Amino acid sequence: MNTLDPNAYATTREALVRCRRYRTEHGLYGVVDQAVGRIILEVGAVGAVTMPTDLGTRVRDHLHSRCGPVIAHPRSGRWTFLTGPNDNSYLDMALFADLFRDCAGVALPGSHIVLPSPADEYGGYRSWVCLPDKDFRPELAEVVSATRACRR
Repeated sequence: MNTLDPNAYATTREALVRCRRYRTEHGLYGVVDQAVGRIILEVGAVGAVTMPTDLGTRVRDHLHSRCGPVIAHPRSGRWTFLTGPNDNSYLDMALFADLFRDCAGVALPGSHIVLPSPADEYGGYRSWVCLPDKDFRPELAEVVSATRACRR
């Protein structure tokens, strides 16, 4: 994108406004990639579990009001559940293998999650399934447990 392109400027401006809201209202301290107008969040203080949409639907229903924020990735058919801080469970090879069987996984500390931005929503890349509710996020172990309970 050319930095002089008015559309690129508008996309970045919209993303900055959204990013500020994520920070102040939800404790999601992302940064804007100005080249594409996406909002990037580093895994660490916020954890994540990603899974196929059909499993994600069952996990959301299982957790009810405690599911926390969930991001849909319609083009890849996957959902990402944002959780409380990562623990050391990502080092557990048995857990990795167990989740891998269901095409699910825990995001590693230092990896990046792309939060829904205006550019993503317009293009159908990602959107909120469950919007953040203030700064609530379920514990990582709670989402992992629900994922295991909801497998077929």
